[in-house]
Amino acid sequence: MSKLPAVFESLKFPVIASPLFIISNPKLLIAQCKAGVVGSMPALNARPAEQLEEWLVEITEALTAHNREHPDQPAAPFAINQIVHKSNDRLEHDMTLCVKYKVPIIITSLGAREDVNAAAHSYGGIVMHDVINNKFARKAIEKGADGLIAVAAGAGGHAGVKSPFALIQEIREWFDGPIALSGSIATGGAVLAAQAMGADFAYIGSAFIATEEARAADDYKQAVVDGTSDDIVLSNLFTGVHGNYLAPSIRNAGLDPENLPESDPSKMNFGGGAQKAWKDIWGCGQGIGAVKAVVPAAELVARLKREYQEAKLRFTA
Repeated sequence: MSKLPAVFESLKFPVIASPLFIISNPKLLIAQCKAGVVGSMPALNARPAEQLEEWLVEITEALTAHNREHPDQPAAPFAINQIVHKSNDRLEHDMTLCVKYKVPIIITSLGAREDVNAAAHSYGGIVMHDVINNKFARKAIEKGADGLIAVAAGAGGHAGVKSPFALIQEIREWFDGPIALSGSIATGGAVLAAQAMGADFAYIGSAFIATEEARAADDYKQAVVDGTSDDIVLSNLFTGVHGNYLAPSIRNAGLDPENLPESDPSKMNFGGGAQKAWKDIWGCGQGIGAVKAVVPAAELVARLKREYQEAKLRFTA
């Protein structure tokens, strides 16, 4: 295990909830933090841009009140995801607000920038950068990121193709800072396995789609409950970056999930156009076979904690 930054001191369970495009909102994030896992959301989910400040006020006030009322069970820290890509014309605006409200953790995606890292460090925040290979991991740390999110095969949304065993092993050869592992983690046993491989945290996204607080259509949530890894399709058609998506949503859009065209990566777009054009294409990871019902986020976290302890007992008996 690595030496963790002070921001993680209040985290009693090694899970970071990943930011879900369109789906994550303050209600879900607050529920995640109160349940004891790092809650997160993309800054771009706040539309129009002015809404982000309203959301940051709501989040900070709710978590401060919770900590005041439950000093023995403080909420976990929260994170805001920033898309660090040239198509995101809101980055400067959104980072200014993150600095103003001292967001504890910034998660950066699709590019590593020294100025973004410096902005987070200016008030004591940390940056976790998501990467799909060892080369990108080295670049992120060289540019000042504090930790890494290793996005392995099977992750929802923008996914890597590396085995988690290979990815964590290669990064740990040279990096002793915080690492979260992403890719098909939806059980407490998988959280423990991530730690056994050398990660400090499990990074869990798709399981939180099927929660009551998530801002997802009921059909989307039910598709996660009904689906398995056989229903997940890897494609770069929708954003220009390869990601995993639910096949039923692709069929509903009039496309054949088994014969999707390739997209031009130079046409990547993470602004409003991408959200509008493909809002009914549902991102999802391969771990959803473990999701059996739509439940409150606190209930999902309670299941993960229970399974985690059961798994630890099996290997220490």
